Amino acid sequence: MSEVTYLTKEGLKKLREELDYLMKVERPAISKQIGEAIEKGDISENAEYDAAKDAQGMLEAKMAVIQNKIANVRILDKSKIDTSQVQILNKVTVKNTKNKSTMQYTLVPESEANLKQNKISIETPIARGLMGKKVGEVVDIEIPSGIISFEIVEISI
Repeated sequence: MSEVTYLTKEGLKKLREELDYLMKVERPAISKQIGEAIEKGDISENAEYDAAKDAQGMLEAKMAVIQNKIANVRILDKSKIDTSQVQILNKVTVKNTKNKSTMQYTLVPESEANLKQNKISIETPIARGLMGKKVGEVVDIEIPSGIISFEIVEISI
């Protein structure tokens, strides 16, 4: 049984675009490399042929993974997201209780995480520690460098 993948509409679009690129650009390029290697003669001792076949195998495996994700995707609807407690797709503003700095994170599926945009995966220690908490709660979260206390200041969409 395949694992369900939760994505936003934008995340699904990005995944489909990646698959399309792999099928229409990468696959033909590798096929061309294989053809050129075959033209050079004996393929039993042809390193270029072996490398191209390996690349083809890895590409096909990557495409199969993406196709499986698309087949088992569940779209997250922002209009149905609750802000009474922290959950996926929420923007959470937290204050570090020690240094009083504030940060805002959007909790997203793993495949949509982008730290530059303050989108963190729900699989991260910070996101896991925040899940299910409410505004005003103080949460101690264990991260690789120690324990940080965050106060949840705001939950929005």
